[in-house]
Amino acid sequence: MRLLHTSDWHLGRSFHRVNMLDAQAAFIGHLLATVRERDVDAVVVAGDVYDRAVPPLAAVELFDEALHRLADLGVPTVMISGNHDSARRLGVGAGLIDRAGIHLRTDPAACADPVILADAHGDVAFYGLPYLEPALVKDEFAVDKAGHEAVVGAAMDRVRADLAGRAPGTRSVVLAHAFVSGGHVSDSERDITVGGVAAVPAEVFGGVDYAALGHLHGSQTLGERVRYSGSPLPYSFSEADHRKSMWLVDLGPDGHIEAERVDCPVPRALARIRGTLDELLDDPDLARHEDAWVEATLTDAVRPDDPMARLCERFPHTLSLVFAPDRAPDDPDVSYAQRLKDRSDQQIAEDFVTHVRGTGPDEQEQEVLRSAFDAVRTDATLREVAR
Repeated sequence: MRLLHTSDWHLGRSFHRVNMLDAQAAFIGHLLATVRERDVDAVVVAGDVYDRAVPPLAAVELFDEALHRLADLGVPTVMISGNHDSARRLGVGAGLIDRAGIHLRTDPAACADPVILADAHGDVAFYGLPYLEPALVKDEFAVDKAGHEAVVGAAMDRVRADLAGRAPGTRSVVLAHAFVSGGHVSDSERDITVGGVAAVPAEVFGGVDYAALGHLHGSQTLGERVRYSGSPLPYSFSEADHRKSMWLVDLGPDGHIEAERVDCPVPRALARIRGTLDELLDDPDLARHEDAWVEATLTDAVRPDDPMARLCERFPHTLSLVFAPDRAPDDPDVSYAQRLKDRSDQQIAEDFVTHVRGTGPDEQEQEVLRSAFDAVRTDATLREVAR
């Protein structure tokens, strides 16, 4: 059985100030063309179909068009909700849509209720694990502590139990939306840390033939049977070096996996350039970036006059301008943003405690801070879902 694995469409999202809807529509067209030209038997979409719980109408219309075109092809599609989606909204009408061969899996309680597809070698069971927000599903999975590893592990126990009761030789595919250990992050993924921990081990997906992952925006292989497809389009300059693609996966009769990356059309290259304004305007080696979307980091000791307008004369698609004068890290003039770069909310709060009272928080106080951040994040999730 030949699968096309994709995820993280983020329909409705912009790239800085650029509307990406046309690029997202072009990707949908490319996906459909790939399905036709490569004789794909099933499409799997591992979450974050939309960019937010209440997407703009244009994004909903594009998703509706995609569903109709997939159904017209007669190729089954299995989708799960991600942490950016509203699972309840995405799942509306799932029972009816199911009849058209589009299988939406958004209910955590139904994670062990697979979509069964068959080829000449027998059945393939597709299990959908939508994004499992630990605080919201811990009771469903009867775990003592709300954490990602606990709830995903409990969901996979249900999957393996169901699979064990099926006919010998039944192959299996799991769709999951999670941060799996060993994966490389980018700046455009929403933080899902709970209790200071966001990742689950790849071993949690043991016992299935293929785990089609979503959430991280870079295409990655965490093992022969565990892969991220990545987002089909870039959503931050941290993805400048990404090769945007989908996985074309052949699942053999004995569960053997062969996978090939299929490149996605990207509307414009990304470039991150750094130097003084004069260096960026004069360097002939930067000519190759003149048609790219550009993030320029200026290292001038004194902020130059009208830098964006001057940059745009050479790089007309400059979207981001960062000021980072070359200074020692302990220089008092180093910006607040630079000092906080790559530090988590927890670390920043602990630094503040240290600054105010002269000593850092002890283990009990660290746990209080973690609980507070988890409560705020969970409350924000609940509010977004309830909208």
